[in-house]
Amino acid sequence: MEKTKLITPRKLKGFWELMPKEQMLFSSLLSKIEEVFKANCFVPLDTPVLEYSETLLAKSGGETDKQVFRFTKGDADMCMRYDLTVPLARFVAMHQNELNFPFKRFQIGKVYRGERPQKGRFREFYQCDADIIGDGELSLVADAECVNMFEQCFDALGLKTRIEVSNRKILSGFIEEIGQNDHMTDILIVLDKLDKIPLEEAMQELSEIGLKSEECEKIIKLTKTSGKIEEIMQNLRNFCQNQLFQIGLEELQELDTYLKSLGSTSVTYNLSVIRGHNYYTGTVFEGFLKNRKEAVGGGGRFENLCSYFSDKKMPGVGMSVGITRLFDLLLSDGYFDISKTSEIDVAIINFDETLADGLKVMQTLRKNGVKAEVFSENKSFKSKMKEANKRQVKYVLIVGSDEVKSQKFALKDMESGEQISLTIEEIIKKIQY
Repeated sequence: MEKTKLITPRKLKGFWELMPKEQMLFSSLLSKIEEVFKANCFVPLDTPVLEYSETLLAKSGGETDKQVFRFTKGDADMCMRYDLTVPLARFVAMHQNELNFPFKRFQIGKVYRGERPQKGRFREFYQCDADIIGDGELSLVADAECVNMFEQCFDALGLKTRIEVSNRKILSGFIEEIGQNDHMTDILIVLDKLDKIPLEEAMQELSEIGLKSEECEKIIKLTKTSGKIEEIMQNLRNFCQNQLFQIGLEELQELDTYLKSLGSTSVTYNLSVIRGHNYYTGTVFEGFLKNRKEAVGGGGRFENLCSYFSDKKMPGVGMSVGITRLFDLLLSDGYFDISKTSEIDVAIINFDETLADGLKVMQTLRKNGVKAEVFSENKSFKSKMKEANKRQVKYVLIVGSDEVKSQKFALKDMESGEQISLTIEEIIKKIQY
């Protein structure tokens, strides 16, 4: 008989896969972020991975259109979602008569982008999103809530972050003032990559779009403006008298007032923050780990997103933690001690034909929130102790005939080596507290 040729196991490039210990750590981060969302009165939502192409591409544009995974099945033209915000807009438009506004939802899920895989960038990755959608209008308090909640997420993870905030109306107003409204997107694309290309190259690209030399210099100076809100207002109040520009400044100042009321301490203002998506219309922000330049999330205001799916005006604002990139950075920096991660709190080792008793003990512990596991394989006591060490188990509980009779079990601390005899109730209290 001809031997079947084995398939070499391999994974698609850019698609994420973690080892069990890493996955446990990653899942714990997701849980902490979810708790922050719930504490801020956001409700969960889970939209499909696949959407009609006309939905996802309604208002994407730029590089996003080139990155979507798009295909057909029968007559259906579909895309895999590239973010969680456009599907949210579709959902709200479909169910607007059933929802309570402002509608505050969170969603944690995978998204897909067909970009070139590289360090910190994947084709499949998680986003942790929270958005607030208004009915007709939406207070800037919602913008402040999202910025503040972004800060809370990093506090919950025990990470220090800096959040850089801007308002797209400021740059848009200046572009409108110099008569380049028709080239708004092209100009913003150039300004969004100022930190990635030489200044001379940016000036050349802006000149080719149609800006005069002095206009190029002025808009680059504007984009590089950063600091505290008082500095921003002092430097820019008389910079441009365009109405949209001035509205952007006023909104930035109002936002700062609300952020201070909410207790945010990680915010600075930086007009170079633009965000890549075309649907942002006002507040925009990005978050960075201390001493790192890679953005690990952000968000902003999308005043007109739902207009592609409904005649009703439903402005929104949202935030997203780029948890996959964040986790990848933390792993690279050695932030986690993987060796101390274990799926088991207590390993139960039995002998003297007490396997059934060991299983009863295991179930009692599990029902009381203790992660217990019976090492039921037919191996020696010494082998099972080695296995407990290998799996970084904190405690070993020994179940023999004497222990079953007395209902007091030997509990060994595998770190200190201390061994004491306790009842099940005492074991539960010791491990939980």
